[in-house]
Amino acid sequence: MKDQQHKIMDGMVVTIDFTLTLDDGQVADTTQDDMPLRYLVGSGQLLPGLEDALMGLNVGDERDITLEPADAYGEWDEEALEEIERSEFPEDMELEEGLPIEITDTEGETYEASVHELRDDIVVLDYNHPLAGETLQFHVKILDIRPATKAELDHGHAHGGGEHHH
Repeated sequence: MKDQQHKIMDGMVVTIDFTLTLDDGQVADTTQDDMPLRYLVGSGQLLPGLEDALMGLNVGDERDITLEPADAYGEWDEEALEEIERSEFPEDMELEEGLPIEITDTEGETYEASVHELRDDIVVLDYNHPLAGETLQFHVKILDIRPATKAELDHGHAHGGGEHHH
């Protein structure tokens, strides 16, 4: 007897192959030649706009999905820049524009940033997501859909084939 065909909906674990391309044609991320992506629908693992566009699809379906910045990582925001004295960084730290960096504030919170600009005694950090302001082009193929296990629902994410790592 043939397995019942599942559609993508809340409470399902979905396995996809995808390629994410930017407007300039640059591939920003892909599962090609790597492990496919497995996610629990409704758990917040995917961009909401991408997850919404996949709802109702079946195994074998392929889609091209475009997300404008507002539906992806937002517009690039100049307010997300911060000027910090060079002396606040370790002396031996080699800084260059575009360098990703983790910043820990006085309360111990850690933030992802990148070096936006280097001036004489000032480092300008950019707290925007690296893909902020970008229109994202996804090509997605649905490889597998199955109901989530109780453990996956309890943990809020998909588990791999027999392995569970946190």
